[in-house]
Amino acid sequence: MTSRPGFHLAIPVDDLARARAFYGGVLGLAEGRSAETWVDWNFYGHQLVTHAVPAARQADAGHNPVDGHDVPVPHFGLILSIEDFHTLADRIRAAGIEFVIEPYLRFAGEPGEQWTMFLRDPAGNALEFKAFRDESQIFAR
Repeated sequence: MTSRPGFHLAIPVDDLARARAFYGGVLGLAEGRSAETWVDWNFYGHQLVTHAVPAARQADAGHNPVDGHDVPVPHFGLILSIEDFHTLADRIRAAGIEFVIEPYLRFAGEPGEQWTMFLRDPAGNALEFKAFRDESQIFAR
């Protein structure tokens, strides 16, 4: 994988303790700086910040049909190695987290072949994780 600039994303959560249990416990992210109202997370080398906002339950702007699934919009996530993708999927299952879209393989045998899965954090933020057979084909048509 080529070197990419890191991103910073700040998202609302309604309960920092539940955010810590999910992002630190379920996803296994390292916690960085924090205060009473926010927590920095090492999101695979990127900075993700959960900000406590009372009643922050996220409303989807909508859904788009993809491969017969209703993909929640907005969503965010990462492109992982195939091994890390399946390890994370196993962690999520072991934690009893319900998938919005179960892990599955898209474009099998075609350019851009990829694993994908969708889930929500406890505040309702939608996350997608992907893994490409060949990362040079991330933008292949």
